[in-house]
Amino acid sequence: MHRYAQKLHHLLRSLLLLSLITATSAQAAEKIDLIIDTDPGADDVVALLFALASPEELNIRALTTVAGNVRLDKTSRNARLAREWAGREEVPVYAGAPKPLMRTPIYAENIHGKEGLSGVTVHEPKKGLAEGNAVNYLIDTLKKAKPHSITIAMLGPQTNLALALIQEPEIVQGIKEVVIMGGAHFNGGNITPVAEFNLFADPQAAEVVLKSGVKLTYLPLDVTHKILTSDARLKQIAALNNHAGKIVGDILNEYVKGDMEHYGIPGGPVHDATVIAYLLKPELFTGRSVNVAIDSREGITFGQTVVDWYDGLKAPKNAFWVENGDAQGFFDLLTQRLARLK
Repeated sequence: MHRYAQKLHHLLRSLLLLSLITATSAQAAEKIDLIIDTDPGADDVVALLFALASPEELNIRALTTVAGNVRLDKTSRNARLAREWAGREEVPVYAGAPKPLMRTPIYAENIHGKEGLSGVTVHEPKKGLAEGNAVNYLIDTLKKAKPHSITIAMLGPQTNLALALIQEPEIVQGIKEVVIMGGAHFNGGNITPVAEFNLFADPQAAEVVLKSGVKLTYLPLDVTHKILTSDARLKQIAALNNHAGKIVGDILNEYVKGDMEHYGIPGGPVHDATVIAYLLKPELFTGRSVNVAIDSREGITFGQTVVDWYDGLKAPKNAFWVENGDAQGFFDLLTQRLARLK
């Protein structure tokens, strides 16, 4: 009887392990339905190539563009260039908001160059924009989506999604998660002592998204400033010897100079690309659920993300704040994906 019980125990354990493996495989195989909202921008283009090279994990429904690093016409062209360079012209690009909700527009041409893409020559892409507006696209798509099914990667100011939420608040039903490159806490800001550019460019929009109740993940300067280029990491991208690797290498070699000089750091961050790495391989990153507030009042702290890291306020946790990441793991994954492109 004892041997029979032992056999039964082993059989049940084997069945349990098999079911766990099957469930894990099914989960791993499940694609992320993704909309990428972006303001390219050098690091945005790296992020877009990274994402477009990952069709097994990311079902990219569309790219939606917003004014930010440069004017809307240029961000929209640069998004279409990234699509062309990735050989993914089937992904539609919708142009969105040309200016923030309330504040005077600002741009980052001093960092990204007048065309928004330092280090490379731009041209007019063969394929044009999709018909219609990014805000209307978001409303229509999220209204029709299965409940909590679509992830939105936000690589620039959050104006498009904010406008969509203001017009049709019920679209939150279609959103699974919003993953944002933006904000700063421990690191300090990159456009003021406390504010990061994407939040500073439209803090009112960020507040609308924050207050909508959607599941939010922030990848702030706290983590992007820990994932830095190095000679060895740039060499591993250059060693790909393909067009995508050359573009990314040329962009990064030029783009990172400003931050290296400004901060006195040995390499430069690739801010927006961390969002794609987080979606593909979240185990590369660590953080915690926190309460975040955004300062949209005029003054020295305009655009600041106020993060209750130690839970001093005992306020509801409204975002997951990523604070650390595996820099070499990030660059290995980026290089691996760029190798898939021409």
